[in-house]
Amino acid sequence: MKFILQILLIGAFALSAEAAESGHTPKSKYAGQETRDIKSLSPDDIAELRRGGGWGLAKAAELNGVPGPAHLLEMKDKVPLDGAQVAAITKIFTAMKARAIGQGKRLIDLERALESHFRERTITDALLRSSLAAISEARMELRYIHLATHLKTPDILSPDQIKKYNTLRGYSGANPCANVPEGHSAEMWRKHNGCDQ
Repeated sequence: MKFILQILLIGAFALSAEAAESGHTPKSKYAGQETRDIKSLSPDDIAELRRGGGWGLAKAAELNGVPGPAHLLEMKDKVPLDGAQVAAITKIFTAMKARAIGQGKRLIDLERALESHFRERTITDALLRSSLAAISEARMELRYIHLATHLKTPDILSPDQIKKYNTLRGYSGANPCANVPEGHSAEMWRKHNGCDQ
């Protein structure tokens, strides 16, 4: 009887070891992200925020046919834009970018502070609540900066130019995951459009 029990225990151990090796042990989809400086932001997110990039925050405008200034300037010859339009769009883009860079830095700093409290085990319920409120406000302001800038472009463009822009950007009802527009990082585009979910 002892021998049979030993055989069963050895078999059970071997099966559990095999299951662990074969990937049947549930892994978190976050595995590997524990080495990030700021766990809630990828290096690409941080780079995008530091350069004043859109970070997908203006999709409500962009995907509803309200052009963004950065992409208008990238496609100025294809839309096409005249000199006065380029000057007007450059002016709103420059102002937006300066504000977005400042607000992006603020958001990164707030996320880093929250990260630090968790890392150092100094987080409290009250501190968590105030940190999240500040992060939400910073993110809201950043999104406002990008969306409000989109609101300014239709007054500068003709309806034909807006239509051309949307066609060039691939917004003619086609699957956005199948067509990464010119000037976009394929990885960021796929992430912001939920292509890999």
